[in-house]
Amino acid sequence: MGALRNAVTIAVVAVLCAGCGGSGLDPGDQALETPPVKGATQVTTKNLKFTPPVIEITPGTTVTWKFDDGSVPHNVKAAGGEFISPTSEKGTFTHEFTKAGTFDYKCDLHPGMNGRVIVSDNG
Repeated sequence: MGALRNAVTIAVVAVLCAGCGGSGLDPGDQALETPPVKGATQVTTKNLKFTPPVIEITPGTTVTWKFDDGSVPHNVKAAGGEFISPTSEKGTFTHEFTKAGTFDYKCDLHPGMNGRVIVSDNG
């Protein structure tokens, strides 16, 4: 009887969880759906997130990431390998974007801490 009860419990949990899928995004990934802040050139790491999470700039613009989350270390790593910062609690990291494209990045230390730089001639 115990085995049957366990099987029924597992089946019920599976059915209940099937509707919990949501968008399939990490909570931090939802920030990437926000409209870009046009012309912003500084991104702050604070409260375990990048602010603003999405920026839009023109080619030739340098972006500065400011590490300002108390004693919590962060880094900035492009998904495509275009740049990676040292891990830091304080200070800044800069990168010049020379060509158009969309550059997603993350903090390796904190899953869900993601950002995006959109480089376009309309930035």
